[in-house]
Amino acid sequence: MSEMAKNLILWVIIAAVLLSIFQNFKEGPTPPTMSYTNFVDEVQNDRVRSVIIGGQIIEGEHHDGTRFRTVRPDVLDTGMMKDLLNHSVNVEGREPEKSSIWMQLLMAAFPILLILFIFMFFMRQMQGGAGGGRGGPMSFGKSKAKLLSEDQIKTTFADVAGVDEAKEDVGELVEFLSDPSKFQSLGGRIPRGVLLSGPPGTGKTLLAKAIAGEARVPFFSISGSDFVEMFVGVGASRVRDMFEQAKKQAPCIIFIDEIDAVGRTRGGGYGGGNDEREQTLNQLLVEMDGFEGNDGVIVIAASNRPDVLDQALMRPGRFDRQIYVGLPDIRGREQILKVHVRKVPLDESVDLHVIARGTPGFSGADLANLINEAALFAARSNRRLVTTEEFEKARDKVMMGAERRSMVMSEVEKTNTAYHEAGHAIVGRLTPEHDPIHKVSIIPRGRALGVTQFLPEEDQYSMSKRKLTSQLCSLYGGRIAEELIHGLDGVTTGASNDIERASQLARSMVTRWGLTEKMGPILYGDEESAMPGQGGKNFSGATSQLIDEEVRLIIDDSYARSTTLLKENIDILHAMKDALMEFETIDAEQVDDLMERRAVRPPRDWHDSDFDHSSGGTGASSDADVEAEVSKTDVDKPDAPIGDPVEGS
Repeated sequence: MSEMAKNLILWVIIAAVLLSIFQNFKEGPTPPTMSYTNFVDEVQNDRVRSVIIGGQIIEGEHHDGTRFRTVRPDVLDTGMMKDLLNHSVNVEGREPEKSSIWMQLLMAAFPILLILFIFMFFMRQMQGGAGGGRGGPMSFGKSKAKLLSEDQIKTTFADVAGVDEAKEDVGELVEFLSDPSKFQSLGGRIPRGVLLSGPPGTGKTLLAKAIAGEARVPFFSISGSDFVEMFVGVGASRVRDMFEQAKKQAPCIIFIDEIDAVGRTRGGGYGGGNDEREQTLNQLLVEMDGFEGNDGVIVIAASNRPDVLDQALMRPGRFDRQIYVGLPDIRGREQILKVHVRKVPLDESVDLHVIARGTPGFSGADLANLINEAALFAARSNRRLVTTEEFEKARDKVMMGAERRSMVMSEVEKTNTAYHEAGHAIVGRLTPEHDPIHKVSIIPRGRALGVTQFLPEEDQYSMSKRKLTSQLCSLYGGRIAEELIHGLDGVTTGASNDIERASQLARSMVTRWGLTEKMGPILYGDEESAMPGQGGKNFSGATSQLIDEEVRLIIDDSYARSTTLLKENIDILHAMKDALMEFETIDAEQVDDLMERRAVRPPRDWHDSDFDHSSGGTGASSDADVEAEVSKTDVDKPDAPIGDPVEGS
């Protein structure tokens, strides 16, 4: 019997009981009441025609037709009947009312029924109320999965952009859920599970919703952390309950977000084999591929760390498909932008392709945030349309932090920052294969005193040794500019972040990427894949010394090249400093003027209809094979305590 039917029957019974009680106590209009003394006077004065005596209640009628009512005192009164008869009063007796056997039983059982009803009410409240028994203190073993019916899911593949390959991989699931006979006739079976992996914000949850929306099937959504409780066995009970609900709704989809919270490799020293998390994982393994079949139930899981999942969970039969949802390329970013700007009024000057080129490494969530920030900037300026200027401000805010124009900088410090950023820009402009300059600014942003932004012209998936060396040269350009202007004693701590990034980059060139002849293409230490507490060093002390020497050689060579370039173009260094002091921010076109020793043109007018959207050298980069990706923005900040996060794009 359904929960709604049970509730209906309960309320019908309650209504019947209340109606019977009201009917039993229903009475007509009550006549006026007089005292017993007045009643005796009325009788003795021959004003009473008749009376009806029922227990202690006496109802009567005067000779003029008016009715009255009185209560006889609870004392022995033997003279009342004699007076009534002597004064010719018609006396009648009222038979005591007797309730039916059913009413007697009801009245006797009413206290018990009331206590039972109160007990049932509180038990239902403790189990989570009338909405299915979820979330109450007595529902430890109940699944916390949220069920969305096919009518509640409005997301389709049209709302998912930038992941075309992933959409193709999951397209068969939609066909199978819509028409399973097409595949079953050839001996195919529906996949039991699909694992979506990839960086945060790439649209894994959105893609799972789109699958359910396209297939028009129920959708159960739950997080991996919702299974695990402090009580052993609760997680396993929730897994069983969730699959029991799913079987009743089949065909359907179960979506488990952040499955690594419960699906990590067993036996990792987290309480042996009897802890709550491992029992939950064991139950999940049994439900996905045990003795009982789960036909029509597809499990879709999402994780940012598939490498930590248990191998038994990853095998075919449980997760038959593993789909990587990566960061979108330039074409994917443009598609994502088109989806998110549907409800945003754009100015004609906005070119989404240019914005896509200028957002390297942005995920779908980052792009949505970018559009929202641009809309907020436009609203603050009381504009009805979002222009290119707002998108530029939003991108700078997302990548480099908000402007701190209220920060007071002395003229000396501002001049030093201008020389520092000019050094980055000039070296980056003159070294081979370096990404083009997009913007140079001495406006403080976040923790940075100034920024030099480089953006590639097209997507990049690897970097050559020549390009990496150019990156090293430009990183040291700011410090060298300070040294040339103020001498070694005048160098500030503003290059601390540059030195840190350059050191990491040079060491990776030696130990991970095999870009030196002496050390060769050998991996020296794999700290990321090492087990906790074991470290990643797998080479001798002599090898460590050679690595240090090679790193120092690369850095010294890059430092010397940067010094030579800046000395040969010291006039440009001074001119760029002057331009930054005047305009605070210069773009690629103004940098070109300075490099060609021409007069610097005024800042770009973003609202000019003749603006060339193809200029500026904006672009995108993913550098997928370079795990320690070099930031495309040189962010210079004051020296900070060790352990502070490194800022960058």
